[in-house]
Amino acid sequence: MKRLMKLTALSLIAVGFAAGCNEKEKKEQTVAQPRVAEALSTVVVPDQVKGKWKAVQIEVADKNAHLKKVYTLNIGSDFKLPNSDLTLKVETFLPHFVMEGTTLTSQSNDLVNPAAQLVIREQGKEIYKGWLFSLYPSTHAFQHPQYGFTLVDYKAS
Repeated sequence: MKRLMKLTALSLIAVGFAAGCNEKEKKEQTVAQPRVAEALSTVVVPDQVKGKWKAVQIEVADKNAHLKKVYTLNIGSDFKLPNSDLTLKVETFLPHFVMEGTTLTSQSNDLVNPAAQLVIREQGKEIYKGWLFSLYPSTHAFQHPQYGFTLVDYKAS
């Protein structure tokens, strides 16, 4: 009986020690993981591009219904995606997208690397703000459980 009590006590101490180590390891892991600070970028629309584009066309893929439909979104205007709680807004269109340090701009008004800055809201809450690239549709692609978005065309003013 004494032996059983000693074994039980030792087992409890060992379990407590292991749990304490695990908690300490978890805290160390949390502290040790570096956090990448997002550099604030500035979007600059050059004079040669301002007012030259009025809309973009975005293909919306409904993953549940296995349907794709192209919508024309006027730059700067909200667009309510039919039969959904989503509102889309193209804030900026850059026909020759380049990144110069933390500045996002267009090198020209030629369609070299077209990109649209898209804001998506669900029930009024912003869930995405980023860029769609027509030449690189999977780059920074927004992952939504039901919808996929692709920049497919552009409309000049």
